[in-house]
Amino acid sequence: MAHGQMTGVNPAAAVGGLGAAPPAPGGNADRARHGISRPSGTSPSRLPSLTGLRFPAALLVFMYHAALPIPALRLLADDAAVGDFYKVFGQAGALGVTFFFVLSGFVLTWSVRPKDTVGAFWRRRFVKIYPNYVVAWVLAMVLFASAYTSTGTAVSNLLMVQVWSPDFDTYFSVDPPSWSLGAEAVFYAAFPMLNNLFRRIRPEHLKYWITGAIALVIATPMLSYALLPDTPGIPGGETSSVVQYWVAYVLPVVRMADFALGMLVALAVLHGRWKNIGMVWSGLLLVGGYVLTAYVPYLYGQRATCIVPIVLLIAAAATADVENRFSPFRNRAMVWLGEVSFAFYLLHFVVLAYGRELLDQRMYSVLDTTLLLIAAACTTLALSWALYVLVERPVTRRWASSKGSRRTSSPATADAKE
Repeated sequence: MAHGQMTGVNPAAAVGGLGAAPPAPGGNADRARHGISRPSGTSPSRLPSLTGLRFPAALLVFMYHAALPIPALRLLADDAAVGDFYKVFGQAGALGVTFFFVLSGFVLTWSVRPKDTVGAFWRRRFVKIYPNYVVAWVLAMVLFASAYTSTGTAVSNLLMVQVWSPDFDTYFSVDPPSWSLGAEAVFYAAFPMLNNLFRRIRPEHLKYWITGAIALVIATPMLSYALLPDTPGIPGGETSSVVQYWVAYVLPVVRMADFALGMLVALAVLHGRWKNIGMVWSGLLLVGGYVLTAYVPYLYGQRATCIVPIVLLIAAAATADVENRFSPFRNRAMVWLGEVSFAFYLLHFVVLAYGRELLDQRMYSVLDTTLLLIAAACTTLALSWALYVLVERPVTRRWASSKGSRRTSSPATADAKE
């Protein structure tokens, strides 16, 4: 991206990453020679608009699963209504997941702590993610998944390695949305290395790296269609084979491009090298990109059509927070929803699937289905709040850092959203 609107932070170059990496031109070589380091400047570690944006993304994934025309989830009696429902939300899950992957890279890069260490970073990620993950796994196994899940598949899910299997029924097993956490675990493992690499990039060269990362994301479906077998197809009749879908959409080393793109964009914003078009235009482009998913081959809709608008929206929301501009996602309600969105993401399929079991085989009208889905969303939200209050927040506060670092960390650092 061309040098754009300044974001209110000092665009001084980044310091070295892990070890004694050389600082970028103009950087402060005395800061944080070991561990993970962030660019010098006065940017806030908290970005409430990005926290608020998490919930709409999680809700998109909820709507995608609610719209799936499969017996385990279907509520609508009318076949035409089922088709219309899926036509509207059939790519919403991919949009939500891609948003989370890019957002994760952006926020982690933005909130890197001075003099942080790799071990401390990994510790925070583990206590933030894994306890919630285990609770969702247990609930899914107890309520429905144990009836048809092998021991090996169940254990692979518990260990977050199900994404490394090309078998459709393995990487989407137990609590299907949890596959993305298996990918995120790989991103977190790679983050210190990527952070060290990307902070060596001269700020004026970031635009080339960002363009390259976007090109890589867009090329993924093209290469998958061109190079991989096109049979057997994935369930549902979409234009993708199982292996094409696994490589293009699920495989962590491929989805790393989304995460890396978020990291690069965060650096561009921090250095004032980003052309901000604002949240309104970014949102309109995202709507246009989503509409386009209906007119391109399936994997392009999954991976390519929304990637640029997602990047633009995340950067615009961060800029709005830094410059204290109006943002509809920064109010107390949206920030609260964003804080419980991780739990919502993990629990929503459990609620939908178990709710379908409780309703036996009955089918419903459009109105009744709408009311049932509202009830399911509210139930998920209540359970998510409970999981956040009883597990996520206390575990994070207790175990995210050592006693010594908790005593010396500032409130801004301790409250950083990563």
